[in-house]
Amino acid sequence: MADKLFRAVILGPPGSGKGTISQRIAQCFGLQHLSSGDFLRENITANTEAGVLAKRYIEQGLLVPDHVITRLMLTRLEKITRQSWLLDGFPRTLVQAEALNSTCDVDVVISLNVPFETLKERLSTRWVHPTSGRMYNMEFNPPHIHGIDDVTGEPLVQHEDDKPDVVAARLREYKGIAKPVIDLYKKEGVLHSVSGTETNKIWPYIYSLLCTKITPVDPEESQHSPPLYSQ
Repeated sequence: MADKLFRAVILGPPGSGKGTISQRIAQCFGLQHLSSGDFLRENITANTEAGVLAKRYIEQGLLVPDHVITRLMLTRLEKITRQSWLLDGFPRTLVQAEALNSTCDVDVVISLNVPFETLKERLSTRWVHPTSGRMYNMEFNPPHIHGIDDVTGEPLVQHEDDKPDVVAARLREYKGIAKPVIDLYKKEGVLHSVSGTETNKIWPYIYSLLCTKITPVDPEESQHSPPLYSQ
């Protein structure tokens, strides 16, 4: 396999486990995990121009506009010219995907397909530490102390849009927005769809796929990667 920079994207609806799988891919293949959610939190905390703008939308319960998140992510990518990376949470829309395409070629796009009922159950039992974005699932990945973050001891919260009556609408919205993005990458021949209900069961397929594209950092360690749980 050629020794070149490797650029990958992971797509999936809320609750599909993108963050968990991204961490595992980054660990096994030495990619830099670039999460749009993490960047948003960092910029909001640092009170940057983009962070202030994004915060206004988030506080109103609105999605951060394409031009804001695109500027944020592409500015970060411009600084990473010598390391392979994996994008998580970006691109989310066709406008974002086309903007990314205008700056670089993506080698692999992994699309996670998880049944609606599974997503609804995961999201309804998901709690988060607001400052760090650390997530817990009360069913299979609960905090050591109920309602408390393991690392900081600070309270966990449940996002309004993770509450059962909002989840269905979120998932329908994602499907409509994601379809053009998925179609674009399918047309470009880089899309790979993976279906399942458990992260640990779909991981071997993702690992095998990526092994055909990039060499693992440590093949033995990668095949025996410790369990990570979907969020």
